[in-house]
Amino acid sequence: MGISVQVRTFTGEVEATCVHPSIAALCGRAASQNLPLLGFVDLYDDTVFNRSQLRVLIPELRALADGAAAEEVEAVHEILALTAQVERKAHRYLVFNGD
Repeated sequence: MGISVQVRTFTGEVEATCVHPSIAALCGRAASQNLPLLGFVDLYDDTVFNRSQLRVLIPELRALADGAAAEEVEAVHEILALTAQVERKAHRYLVFNGD
């Protein structure tokens, strides 16, 4: 199983999940571009982002989509849909769930 992205409640309940094969590649490109949030996602453990951190994370995702391969753009769109869920409800977190 590769890395996935989840919307979790403060109690740890998983409300939504994105399992896309390009997530790890996105994180790798983010690291090579020294992006401050996505660039430090741990591919082997959980990396948790709260609602206020999405103000930085969302532009990073959009920047990675510019000029990316179709598969990576698709992964970005799926992750952005999860960020919208986190923004709509209180006490939700976006979690990159490492392998």
